[in-house]
Amino acid sequence: MDAEALGCFIDAHYHQPGDRLFRSEVLPEYDVASDDDGFRRWLDGASEPTWSRKQPWLDTLREERENGQVSRRVRLLSEQLTDYERYACDFGYRYNGEYEDIRILHRSEHEIPPGLIERDFWIIGDSVVVRMDYGDCGRFEGADVADSAQLADYLRTRDVAWPAAEPFAQWWDRHPELNRKAAAY
Repeated sequence: MDAEALGCFIDAHYHQPGDRLFRSEVLPEYDVASDDDGFRRWLDGASEPTWSRKQPWLDTLREERENGQVSRRVRLLSEQLTDYERYACDFGYRYNGEYEDIRILHRSEHEIPPGLIERDFWIIGDSVVVRMDYGDCGRFEGADVADSAQLADYLRTRDVAWPAAEPFAQWWDRHPELNRKAAAY
């Protein structure tokens, strides 16, 4: 699946009250169209996202939450945060976290549970796993639905990563040096 097909696939399976979506993110950087110019702006010193680009996504997340859909994410961070990871926290998770339950596993701070599948994937409900494939520098190359024989391994990764990870807001509060907007005051 390309990015558009992936979005349609998730929307077809995640749209009703009570639907659950889980995301595992593990790469140190991503090169995806949805970042638009956000990463470049962040690198150039911007203290907040471009709201005309960010607000529609936040509105989608808010509507999903108001509809009773549950979205959870675990972000595995490098021992030394990359610029991209700092950007994702500063311009992404601190805003998305109002509507999406996000947790952090930071290699330099948290014990990483053994046996985690360290690749990007989605779990829809408890029955569908979508594996993400990325090339050099985090360029998205496609996604595919995992074989049902692999489901238990992905569910196990989700079920051990979630309680081991720290809620993003708590982690973020402990790291004011990463919050560019707070640092500007």
